[in-house]
Amino acid sequence: MGDDPATNEDPSTLQAVLDALDDPECQTILRETAEPMTAKELIERCDIPKSTVYRKLDLLSTASLVRERIEIHPEGGRITRYQRDFTDVTISMDDDDQIDVEISRPKRSADERLANIWSKMGDEL
Repeated sequence: MGDDPATNEDPSTLQAVLDALDDPECQTILRETAEPMTAKELIERCDIPKSTVYRKLDLLSTASLVRERIEIHPEGGRITRYQRDFTDVTISMDDDDQIDVEISRPKRSADERLANIWSKMGDEL
């Protein structure tokens, strides 16, 4: 298991994970995002229409199964890359008979964690 596991008891989180994992286009995107990819690259690789790719990326982000990596383009502007953000999803029943989802994340270097913080700060500007 990686560091930064996420355990969610919120039923909407469980439903978001189940919806994303059950969707064939989301599955295709997850297979392609082992390495960071732009939406344009995903459109070409997955042969999925642009509007659909963005909807599926939103669904995967809501379920915390992909993460956005924002990079500054050398010629100006920002580039958003998407990367699969889990190593394992475990759905279990706890002692109170509540269904629980645990998402295990890959280990990240200090540089990756810092880049993630900067990326989130850029979203708020």
